[in-house]
Amino acid sequence: MVNQMRSAIVKVFSTKHSLTLPAPSLHYIEEVLMENEIPEGEWVVGLEFWAKEYLKAEDSSSLVSLKALKKAYENLQLGTTEDTQIPDPSEVNVESHFSVVDSFSMPAIRYDPVRSGFVQSKVPPSVAGQASSRSTFLRERWAIIKEIILRNENFTPPAIGGHDRANYLKLTSIRNLLGRAGQLFLLFGMLARNEEGKLCLEDGEGRVVLDMEDAVPGEGLFTEGCMVLIEGEYTAEETVRVLAMGHPPSERRDIARSLHGHVDFLGGGAVSLKEEQKYNSTVLANTQISFVILSDVWLDHPRTMPALRQMLEGYANTAEYRPMVFILCGNFCQGGWDGEEGLKRYTRGFNSLAELLQSIPLLHSSHFVFVPGPSDPWSSTTLPRPSLPSAFTTRLSNRIPNAKFVSNPCRLKYFGMEIVICREDLMGKMMRNLVVVKEGEEINMKRYLVQTILDQAHLTPFPISVRPTLWEYDHALRLYPMPSAVVLADKYERYELTYEGCHVFNPGKFVGGIGEDGWEFEWSMYYPATGRSERSSVLTME
Repeated sequence: MVNQMRSAIVKVFSTKHSLTLPAPSLHYIEEVLMENEIPEGEWVVGLEFWAKEYLKAEDSSSLVSLKALKKAYENLQLGTTEDTQIPDPSEVNVESHFSVVDSFSMPAIRYDPVRSGFVQSKVPPSVAGQASSRSTFLRERWAIIKEIILRNENFTPPAIGGHDRANYLKLTSIRNLLGRAGQLFLLFGMLARNEEGKLCLEDGEGRVVLDMEDAVPGEGLFTEGCMVLIEGEYTAEETVRVLAMGHPPSERRDIARSLHGHVDFLGGGAVSLKEEQKYNSTVLANTQISFVILSDVWLDHPRTMPALRQMLEGYANTAEYRPMVFILCGNFCQGGWDGEEGLKRYTRGFNSLAELLQSIPLLHSSHFVFVPGPSDPWSSTTLPRPSLPSAFTTRLSNRIPNAKFVSNPCRLKYFGMEIVICREDLMGKMMRNLVVVKEGEEINMKRYLVQTILDQAHLTPFPISVRPTLWEYDHALRLYPMPSAVVLADKYERYELTYEGCHVFNPGKFVGGIGEDGWEFEWSMYYPATGRSERSSVLTME
């Protein structure tokens, strides 16, 4: 009887909702079920109500405290749950639920492996960064993904002993390989190179050289800096003969939010699961809300301004479907900014854009977000990188109140949705630094790129030597919890696809090529109501 009851509790709280039950909490649930003489056939239904009530709380975490568990039970008994009244979508001020988040204003949220949760750093991050931060952010990245792996159903041991208990996947740490030559192991760690240039796997507890001769890689792109799962044989030479390599499993946004919905990752206050559900009907009802995303908007190109005018006037004349936000990503000059002439090009370009935007008053209620590209001033080799210098943007800022110059990457917060905007030539960087990739005729490199970024839960899963980052701002590059959408603005050809519920797309270069009908300029439109994007374009003969 007790075993069946405990199995039902673990099934609902741990397996379904990924919650950890300490002994006091587990015993309390058992006591409630027995004291109230709940029939066995009603256990799962009652436990489901209890778990959901617990998750509604603002301070709920993956580790279920006895106090929070009792509070949830009391709420169920008294019917004192939070107001669940769904607002009328027509009465909701959409603008009050939208914000643009700069990387340098995001709270420094750190992962605490002891608590299996996220905490606010007591020390504000620094651009310079302490030496200890260099190893800390890598350990943090490794720990977050390891927790995701261990929550995956394939790695979760059954609560009750039985035949299935021997079938779940088990990770072995590198330090536990010694003296076990000839045996097969499943390892998790980061791909790196040792002092001799040999490919290794590191897991925070040790390092082992990898023999890739017989390796069969799974789907995705594998570079140094990636966190990977490896199945292989430990040899007498103290190396691992890799048989299979794969990316770690990802965790859908709804699951991560159920665990960490109380954490304010973006600043401005966390949106609880309760609020997200409450306003979901408003998001779905506002089908006209759209975000326009352009990349490589070369302001010094002679055909860019006419194309922008044609595009903007077209939107201004369709009041019902006027975009809420225009996101313009760099590079903003094709010729760069080096030298006096380069600086003049930038100044002229943004001054011309200011005049253009001011001449279309119907769009003054829209937001204009500017994200710097890799070659924009002042060219920075690190991510996140700060916004464009005010020396070029003052006139535009003065004339267009809703213009926002932000970091790369940045994030948009729309009700409970999170949209990440990143301008980085990721496809080219991935291809140049590949360690191994699956062979075959039907390889979809775009899907592999998206899968890699989301499985790694990070925008730049490279070593610092390949893609330098500001160590203490690594949280701004994190993709956990998985966003609602990610814009990977890249000079590579455009694409759009959805992976594990996250919509990822590249709008492509705004300035296209010339065809029989004139110059083509393309961009993407994203619709929060559907969570999907679509291609848009204009032709100009000028």
